[in-house]
Amino acid sequence: MKTVMFKKTLFIFFLFVSFIGFSQSIPLSKEAKISVLTCGLGNETYSYFGHTAIRVTDPANNVDIVYNYGAFDFRTPNFVAKFAKGDLQYFIVAHPFPDFLNDYNDDKRSVYEQELLISPALKQTIFDNLNKALFSEERSYTYKFIDKNCTSMVVDVINKSLGQNVITKKEDTDRTYRSILFPYFDGHFYDQLGTSIIFGTKVDQMGTRIFLPFELKNSLEKTTFQNKPLVAKSKTLLEFTKETPKSWWNNIYTYLVVLLFVVLARNKTIDKIYFLILSLMGIFFVTMGFYSFHQELAMNYNVLLFSPLLLVLVLFSIFKNKLWTYRFSLINFVLLVIYFLFLINKAHFFITLPLIFTSGIVLVRTAIRNKRPIPIII
Repeated sequence: MKTVMFKKTLFIFFLFVSFIGFSQSIPLSKEAKISVLTCGLGNETYSYFGHTAIRVTDPANNVDIVYNYGAFDFRTPNFVAKFAKGDLQYFIVAHPFPDFLNDYNDDKRSVYEQELLISPALKQTIFDNLNKALFSEERSYTYKFIDKNCTSMVVDVINKSLGQNVITKKEDTDRTYRSILFPYFDGHFYDQLGTSIIFGTKVDQMGTRIFLPFELKNSLEKTTFQNKPLVAKSKTLLEFTKETPKSWWNNIYTYLVVLLFVVLARNKTIDKIYFLILSLMGIFFVTMGFYSFHQELAMNYNVLLFSPLLLVLVLFSIFKNKLWTYRFSLINFVLLVIYFLFLINKAHFFITLPLIFTSGIVLVRTAIRNKRPIPIII
C-alpha cells in the first residue's frame, strides 16, 4: 500500500543474490524469527487501511529483512488506466528492517509485531517461499481490493507454507465489507461518500475474507496451530495516535450546504446542472462496471440515484418538451423510491439520504413545472 524506492529495492536484490542465489534461500539458524508486521492507519489515500508485511530476523546470518507485497510502480505505462481497469501489477519487494521502520516513524504511523510460534522447519519453508516469490514470476500479482492485496497475500503465503488454511477470519464475519470499511474514512468525508456510491453489490457481501491489516492482526491473536497459539503476544515497535484531519470543505457540512442550495434556489438552470452532474456520474459508474476488472465496481445499484436517464430528462427540458420532461421526471422518481427502499439496510444509507431527498424534491418540482394543466370545460 505504499510505493517503494527502487534504489532500496535494487540494493536488497543484489544483497540477496550475493549469498542466496535465484532459486534457493540460505539455511536459517535456530535463532531465526518470522513475524507479521501490522502498520497503523494514515491520512494519505494509500494508507487509510494500514499495511501488512512479513519480517525475517536471523542474527546468526545477519538477516533482518521485511517482505512487502504492497509495492507498485507509478512509472508503469498507462498507470491510471490500468489501475481503473483492475489489471495493475503489484509486486513483492524486500527492505532492510531499519529502513522500513524509519519510514513509518517519519510518517508517524504505529507498527506492531506478532512473532510466529512455529518450528524451524516451517520458518525455513516460509523464508524459501518468500524468496521464491521475490526472484521469480510469482513476484507480481494483479491487485484486487478485497481478494488480493498486501494483507491477503501475507495470509496466503503463510497458509501455503503451513500446508493448511490455519489463518482464517475470526471476527466481523457477520458484517458486510461495506460496513467494515466505513469507519476507516473518519475525517475524509468525500472519500467515504465516493467509495459508498462507486462500489457495487460485492461489498455488500458478508466480510468472511481477511482483507484489512488489523483484521489479520486480530485474527492472528485468536488463531491456534498444532494445539498452541500461532503467534506470540503482540509487540509495539512504534506507537502513534492517528490524528483525524480537520478541513473546512471535506466534511458533511459543505455537502449539506450545497444540497440545501439546490433545494432552496428553485432555479431551473440549477436543477438542470444538478441532474446533469448526477447523470454523468451514473454513466461513469455504468462504464466502469463493464470496463473494469474490479468486481467491487460491478452491479452498482447506486445508478438508481445517479441515473443516466436524468440526462434524457435534461435534454427534453432543454428542448422544452414538457410532456416527456414530465414523464422522465416520474420515471426517475420511481427509480429513486426503489433505491430508497433497497438502501434502508445498507451501511451508506444515511450518508446518501440527503442526496435522495434533494433529488426527490427537484424531481417533483420539475414534474409540477411541466405537467400540462387540466382544461376546464364550462
